[in-house]
Amino acid sequence: ADATAFPDVNALLARLLTETKAILKVHFVGMYLHGSLATGDFDPTRSDVDFVVVTDRTVPSALVSGLEKMHAGIAASSLKWRTNYEGAYIPRHALRRHDPADAVHPAVRVDGSFGLDRQGSEWIIQRYVIREKGITLAGQDPKTLIDSISANDLRRAVQGLLLEWWAPQVQDPFRLQSSEYQAYAVLTMCRALYTLEHGAIVSKPAAARWAVNAPGNGQWTGLIERALAWRHGLPLDDTDAVLGFIQRTIAYSQACEVPGVRPVGPGTQR
Repeated sequence: ADATAFPDVNALLARLLTETKAILKVHFVGMYLHGSLATGDFDPTRSDVDFVVVTDRTVPSALVSGLEKMHAGIAASSLKWRTNYEGAYIPRHALRRHDPADAVHPAVRVDGSFGLDRQGSEWIIQRYVIREKGITLAGQDPKTLIDSISANDLRRAVQGLLLEWWAPQVQDPFRLQSSEYQAYAVLTMCRALYTLEHGAIVSKPAAARWAVNAPGNGQWTGLIERALAWRHGLPLDDTDAVLGFIQRTIAYSQACEVPGVRPVGPGTQR
């Protein structure tokens, strides 16, 4: 009932946990929170609720159908957080370490839709957060389920994420027409830069506060501050600047050697 400091979030989590366990029965291993709730910068006006359910094996198709119906019921409910939450159902063997050959699992998305999603390099980062900072709703210590993830594993994950997800958006930036997505993109770039520099994960707002003061970031300070202050209903509307920041972050990532010492900030000369 008090998994987080937010009663409306707790109401969603209580329903999720109860109904998921009822559907999965003996296949249920554990349920954990990651994302901003775990890293400590959850903002009810702009954050999502992120969870993972661990199962003893790949979820049987009949139970996948039951999970889909459960999430449809939540989406149709009066719960405040009936959308703006997302999670995945991952078998224990696949959670232990990231394997691109075993990375397609049932998932609910922030819009309430449900289906099979492929987990890319970003799930190395999610695993780290679950292992080191995750909130256990049910189940054993996540450190017993997930292998240790090194600083250079995190750096490589960031490099992969930038190439897999963000580089294509430079060519087709349709998502960046939204002010909300622009703010998300800028904060995500800040976290990527932080991880490349420090080999660690912090929340996106914490990374943005670091990036504002990082040497070489003067060109982007105003954009970062606006993204950090953004709230629903406020315009950002600076697609060109956001694209430039994404491109510069990708270029910086590709110039980084892993392992190796990095300069601080995307504008620093090597």
